[in-house]
Amino acid sequence: MIVGDSNMSETTALLKVGTVDLILRMIEAGVIMRDMRMENPIRSIREISHDLSGRALVRLANGRQLTALEIQREYLGKVTAFVAEQGAHNAHVPLILDLWERTLDAIESGDTSKIDTEVDWAIKKKLMDNYRARHNLGLDAPRIAQLDLTYHDISRTRGLYYLLQSRGAVRRVVDDTAVKDAVDAPPQTTRAKLRGDFVRRAQELGRDYTVDWVHLKLNDRAHQTLLCKDPFRSVDERVEALLNSMG
Repeated sequence: MIVGDSNMSETTALLKVGTVDLILRMIEAGVIMRDMRMENPIRSIREISHDLSGRALVRLANGRQLTALEIQREYLGKVTAFVAEQGAHNAHVPLILDLWERTLDAIESGDTSKIDTEVDWAIKKKLMDNYRARHNLGLDAPRIAQLDLTYHDISRTRGLYYLLQSRGAVRRVVDDTAVKDAVDAPPQTTRAKLRGDFVRRAQELGRDYTVDWVHLKLNDRAHQTLLCKDPFRSVDERVEALLNSMG
């Protein structure tokens, strides 16, 4: 859920969410797969993230050892066959499958030039490699560490990703108008609607509030807190009552 919180690239987000969506659809359709559970997922994800070659061995729960590339190739093959049989459920599927395969090819070959406008770590690697070459710096240089962090700065004026975006150096999936529409109008069939209604009402009335995944909280004298645990519940009488009581 949180492993990609630092992702900036729209295509990286599409790849991350899209691959999981496809695999879940495949599982729900009853496709049989080999047991790919990891013995220690936390340890494995750290080991994989430090291995640009994709060839570090990952120990599975059943005792087998596979590389990250072998695991990914297995999933990609199954999903590709599933889509060929069942069809694509949305227009993004061809791009997801294409980028998935190109990313694995790039890791295997060591040539990331085919994904360095689409996949965050490849975009950032290109940026850092170019900067290091121009200034004759090592990876341990403080300026490289600063570059590493500033890439992820969500400020539109300071963040290096947004600088690259303004220069057309990264691939996009949506435009700024669609982004603003999504911010202003959250999904109306999930808990996001309740959060959006609460935030909008609190801002209109100048109320001090806090919102997280499951809580809606007024921080002023009212000190009212609602717990919204169901992510698919878009209508809640308690939230309606709270909105009406705010003035």
